[in-house]
Amino acid sequence: MTEPAPAATPPVPESRLSNRLGVGFMRLLAHLPLPWVRALGWALGRVLHAVAARRRRIAQTNWAACFPDHSEAERDAAVRRHFVCFAQAWLDRSWLWEAPAHVVRRRLLLKGDLAALEGSEPTVIFAPHFVGMDAGWTAITAHLPRRFCGVYAEQLNADVDRWMFQGRQRFNNPLAVGKRQGLRAIVSALRDGLPLYLLPDMDHGERDAVFVPFFGVTAATVTSLPRLARLGKARVVPVLTRLVPDGYEVTVHSPWEGYPGGTVEEDTAAMNRALEGYIRTMPEQYYWVHKRFKTRPSGAPPFYIGV
Repeated sequence: MTEPAPAATPPVPESRLSNRLGVGFMRLLAHLPLPWVRALGWALGRVLHAVAARRRRIAQTNWAACFPDHSEAERDAAVRRHFVCFAQAWLDRSWLWEAPAHVVRRRLLLKGDLAALEGSEPTVIFAPHFVGMDAGWTAITAHLPRRFCGVYAEQLNADVDRWMFQGRQRFNNPLAVGKRQGLRAIVSALRDGLPLYLLPDMDHGERDAVFVPFFGVTAATVTSLPRLARLGKARVVPVLTRLVPDGYEVTVHSPWEGYPGGTVEEDTAAMNRALEGYIRTMPEQYYWVHKRFKTRPSGAPPFYIGV
């Protein structure tokens, strides 16, 4: 009696294969000198600026609204630089998550009021969506002995999700709270003394948001920063990350005085005002390809027409 033929190995779906190849490519990049990685990022950014027409128009619309005094030529040049910064920061995740630890620490300069992140006082870290946001997280977890907490959104592709999750967990065993776990788990971590790395400056719709100005434009803004600071009885410490030629500069600012101190709407508006000042120090490195003004007040016309 003959042995049954072994079952054929099912083919890997094309999308899954491409994602595995992408992760493999990033792991290879981790071993290249940083100037090479940045050069590849420059080229990728220029290509994305040329081919990603929808995202380019979104960024141009955002820039025109936030910097109305800029000419069209100034706006277009700034958006082109933004795409380069965006691509360079994305490729930098290769060495952030895969290069030897001493290489990562050498390329991440952590400076400022580091004492603000010492001790055990409940702390919410205000980390705006600059392109180096992952480098900022890696810097504080790699350089500081305190254990931190971050909110994690599961990625659609399992291979990419696993790679990103492991990369963000690389140093000092941080706590990753899934978005599905809800508010209670985040507040519990805060009260246990784990500083929360929070990125509350995107437009996620009207739920848990208020309409407050952002660069003079009414914008739906999530209220998580003042709400979590109140619930966790925590202070707010801004941490800003700047992409520089030899890596990143991550600056810890002193805690905000008297924050939160007003209504949720007033405190959210104050957050946006502070954010505007931070953005003006490195405008091309903010996350302009997001539809920051997509949610409009009742009766207001759509902001992104034809995009």
